[in-house]
Amino acid sequence: MPIYCITGANRGLGLEFVRQLAADPQNTIFATSRSTSADDISDLKAVSSPNTHVLQCDVADVDSIKSFVGAAGKVLGAKKIDFLLNNAGAHFKPEQTSLHMDPEAILQNVRVNVVGTAKVIQFFYEAGLLSEDVRILNMSSGLGSMERSAGYSPRICAPYSISKAGLNMLTVHLAEDLKAKLPGVVIIVMDPGWVKTRMGGEGAILEAEHSIGGMLKKLHGLKSEDNGKYFMHDGSEVPW
Repeated sequence: MPIYCITGANRGLGLEFVRQLAADPQNTIFATSRSTSADDISDLKAVSSPNTHVLQCDVADVDSIKSFVGAAGKVLGAKKIDFLLNNAGAHFKPEQTSLHMDPEAILQNVRVNVVGTAKVIQFFYEAGLLSEDVRILNMSSGLGSMERSAGYSPRICAPYSISKAGLNMLTVHLAEDLKAKLPGVVIIVMDPGWVKTRMGGEGAILEAEHSIGGMLKKLHGLKSEDNGKYFMHDGSEVPW
């Protein structure tokens, strides 16, 4: 019975991850939401299986992350997480360019997209809750690719792009650091594509079902040589 942990699971991509994984009753799922009020997790509850545990976690708040990891540990007992999907993310001030972005927009994006992800992984590792061959997916974006961003015009979403490039670098560092502690680990970053979610906004072209299906296929087929790499939802490699 594989054990999955998905952050930011109450809507968008995270919700679709839960929906597809919950279809197999053998899967145990830890699904997080920034708020666990009835209204905020109603959609999540609707797609959950009996083996889905919904827990509160605000990845912008280090104390909240620590509390979540502690709560997950109590449920896990002697078991460990096989798949950690760092899906929770933020996209503050998408209209801002590099010439007009304000410091707070940069900090807010980095706080969630980089620091939040780093602390989720750190706290789970320190608590001994990651399996020896854990697979970790950090949700990036095509906007985090320097090569791809150089070809975009106009270049908006600067604060978000900077944070996703930071997430990519975090993953490169973790690929080496975690490998020294957990020899079987494989950690990657993925670009889900431009998906029809609230964050995706107008013009998005991909259905969430298609994007998530592709990412899960890649996640379940990861090999040791994939450690520290950057993939598209269809499994193709993305240039840094």
